[in-house]
Amino acid sequence: MRRILMLAVSAITLAACSQPAEEATALPEGSAPSDGESAAVEVATAIGDDALRQAIRDDYTAHLQGLYEHFHANPELSFMEVETSARLAEELRAIGFEVTEGVGQTGVVAVMQNGEGPTLMLRADMDGLPVVEDTGMSYASRVVAMNRFNEEQPVMHACAHDTHMTALVGAARQLVERTDEWSGTLVLIGQPAEEIGLGAVAMIQDGLYTRFPTPDFNVSFHTFAAVPVGQITYHPGFAMANVDTVDLYVRGRGGHGAYPHTTKDPIYLASQIVVNLQGLMSREINPLEPGVVTVGAFNAGLKHNIISDEAHLQLTVRSYSDETRQYLLDGIRRIAEGQAASYGLTPEEYPRVEIEETYTPALYNNPELAARAVGAMRARFGSDAVAEVPPIMGGEDFSQYHRTEENIPTFMFWVGGTTQERLQSYLDQGIAIPSNHSPFFAPDDPAETIGQAAEAMTAIALDILAAEQET
Repeated sequence: MRRILMLAVSAITLAACSQPAEEATALPEGSAPSDGESAAVEVATAIGDDALRQAIRDDYTAHLQGLYEHFHANPELSFMEVETSARLAEELRAIGFEVTEGVGQTGVVAVMQNGEGPTLMLRADMDGLPVVEDTGMSYASRVVAMNRFNEEQPVMHACAHDTHMTALVGAARQLVERTDEWSGTLVLIGQPAEEIGLGAVAMIQDGLYTRFPTPDFNVSFHTFAAVPVGQITYHPGFAMANVDTVDLYVRGRGGHGAYPHTTKDPIYLASQIVVNLQGLMSREINPLEPGVVTVGAFNAGLKHNIISDEAHLQLTVRSYSDETRQYLLDGIRRIAEGQAASYGLTPEEYPRVEIEETYTPALYNNPELAARAVGAMRARFGSDAVAEVPPIMGGEDFSQYHRTEENIPTFMFWVGGTTQERLQSYLDQGIAIPSNHSPFFAPDDPAETIGQAAEAMTAIALDILAAEQET
């Protein structure tokens, strides 16, 4: 039977991923999605069971469920994943992998060599978010912990990294049981600090590709709140965006609010900058080229009748191509300085532009690897259950594993995290889906979400390693 479901393709659900700031904001309850944020479509259910699927289901009941609930109830913040990484390492070491801990601060690398053949890296991220959980789950997080800046914050797996780790373990356990079906090397990694966009770089800089077997292929997945359970989505080519964080410190000359002519009002100047920044995308970039410049915060002043000395603008900048990224960043500086000059400020008083040095680059799904992985997944789940969707403007630091001199093909896909019945309920009521990073989001049916992800990762691994052996 075919069912109606909601398949979200906008950037809004994953837009908070890979942010440099350790904060997360939930979508407001009761807000209605726009036409561009969701669409009702039809999709077929997955094709029939087999031995692998049944083995994963049995393993979920016997082992993976307890592991998932442990990870969910005990999240840790970015670069603080000490207990999480230790548990992941323990799981992989117990089934025969050679495990190294502390890679890229708190990362885990597990290696299993099984004869001649290619090397495949499977990645799961490990960090939670500073969010107070409000899911009502019996195993909900109640953790409050210190972050890397020694600030006390609540912690929740609001972006489903707990499902990523559990599915990685689930796939690993199946592949160990099937070593006669593949030949080559598996490299499994537990990556820290995806939520702040620094973990992948930390592992690469700590010798991921030199201390351990260099992969021929890199594969990962992400649980997506707005995709229905049972559905897998993907996009070949550029699938997620460059993510840059920019701070503009707009200087002025403060004074009394009753005498603005004696001042240079930074709020007025900053407002002109905000308005003119909108022209970067609408009038300077080819309309067919994606990009976003959003001013997410505007802070200035302390009192009604005081004109301040400075205003602070916080921007997120999204793009796909390196050329567009650079044009937008250069354009922000040009507009800020141009507006300051037109207001009569001296060059010494021009806005200070700070661009986060480490940024999250655009995620590029290698088309050939994508086609191969999608073929393996469709063979298991059916063609309608694995759907190509438009790219999104969210960010993911899995992209970093491709952007090295090794130029390794990468592929990331998305697995559903909310049941079709619940999605239909949201659609009927005209309210927004609790998104990734929301205090209300946890997978409705973790057994199916984790099971499908583990099965998909196993199928991809068996296809890549077995097929390469045959050729």
